[in-house]
Amino acid sequence: MTLEERIDFDLKDAMRAKDASKLGVLRMLKSALKYAAIAKSGAEAELSEAEAAQVVRKQAKQREDSIESFEKGGRAELAAKEKEELSILNAYLPQAMSSDELAKVVRETIAETGATSKAQMGGVMKALQAKLAGRADGKTLSQEVSRQLS
Repeated sequence: MTLEERIDFDLKDAMRAKDASKLGVLRMLKSALKYAAIAKSGAEAELSEAEAAQVVRKQAKQREDSIESFEKGGRAELAAKEKEELSILNAYLPQAMSSDELAKVVRETIAETGATSKAQMGGVMKALQAKLAGRADGKTLSQEVSRQLS
């Protein structure tokens, strides 16, 4: 079952269960997927699994940013709503890597690219992004690469 099929199936379940919050998040996600497909190559375009996962990741990142902003602004009720939406979105993301696995992959990629300083961090990041395909966020990757190159 593809990611989009799973979202459609869960959307129908949320309708049957009258789960308004999950229904809203899934409708928003379905809309974002459709917009991404249209932007890619027209109304009849289909997204690959990796592209669909990227859309979900982008939506999750937006929620994380909103949570941070609401907490800084003292809006706990809005932050709680965003956290609930984030937990629903996280169910559609691939399993994240542990810090030990991440450190090992970063070490291997640094050796493969032959990077020796932070000036070569861009090449390492590009190789990692291709290799990990969303199993770790860019900020975490960047911190680990920076730590290992210094």
